[in-house]
Amino acid sequence: MKKYLGITFILLFSFNIQAQEFKTSQDSIEHFYDDLFKVMKNGYLYKETVNWKEVESKIDKKLMQYSDFNKSLNEVSYFFDLTKADHSRLFYKDNQFSGNFQGPTQDDFTEQWIKKYKTNPQFEVKILDNQYGYILMPAMYNEKNLHKQSQRLYDEINNIKNSNKLQGWIIDLRFNTGGDIFPMLLALYDFLGDNVVWGTLDIDKNQTSEIRLKDGKYKDNSKTVFYIKPNGELLDKIKVAVITNIATGSSGEITALAFKGRENTIFIGEKTYGKTTSNVKADLPFGAFMTLTTGYDCDRNGNYYENIIPDVTVVEKDNFENLLLDGNIQEAIEFISEQE
Repeated sequence: MKKYLGITFILLFSFNIQAQEFKTSQDSIEHFYDDLFKVMKNGYLYKETVNWKEVESKIDKKLMQYSDFNKSLNEVSYFFDLTKADHSRLFYKDNQFSGNFQGPTQDDFTEQWIKKYKTNPQFEVKILDNQYGYILMPAMYNEKNLHKQSQRLYDEINNIKNSNKLQGWIIDLRFNTGGDIFPMLLALYDFLGDNVVWGTLDIDKNQTSEIRLKDGKYKDNSKTVFYIKPNGELLDKIKVAVITNIATGSSGEITALAFKGRENTIFIGEKTYGKTTSNVKADLPFGAFMTLTTGYDCDRNGNYYENIIPDVTVVEKDNFENLLLDGNIQEAIEFISEQE
């Protein structure tokens, strides 16, 4: 049986909907799905393409069979299927619900990648061959204090930066399936510098927001969202190689996007998963919430990409036991070592 990889999400925003007391489970079910429809009709990126009358009719028929609220949530997956919400997920207590959309399977990856993936790779910073900085930036999820998390990750990189003179850096996103974007980009602040790093577009591809890093602050349309305290010189001109594959998705793709348009940068590996749409967190009744797709992701210049295509394609040459034998790392080192 094939295992499907979960791709998670970004950004925070709330639709304030207050839970109420209901006499029957049918009342709870009706209230919950009414609000779910309202959230989608108001904010979903592709809301104009959905036949809401038809979808509501089909969902109502499905819900007639339920007298238990918890069991009725099984129809959320069908709802996402009908609305083609392939980048949305609903969370209730310890349960998650998403549509039935095919994602990458184990057949899409090397044995080396699968072996490493099963170990639940963590953030890692080290030096390769005494000359090259290496950062493994995996998926990152919902830590309670994103300020502390961001600072801790930044400091790990900064300590190596300040105590070594390196030729260049390699940022490995092959296990970055998504999560919270803030600590990812703030950790990489020294490489990105004081610049616009990404943004969002509406359904017509008109830019609606601009994300900028400035003095260690993560600013969304000039509003500071999170921050770190930077230390030392920026590395925004040093050579950087960004490695991606088909598991690189959602905010992992935004992390890659942030380097689009940056000088002295190369993209190596395989094309990314293709979840380059922006999600916000939308609250629902009874403590549930969903990730709601509201826009397209774009790079610092306003460009949208369905997938991020590498400059140098490397296929099935992973080696996480000895990174210096990894084909992606070898290409990265060749780029960094080139004389200008």
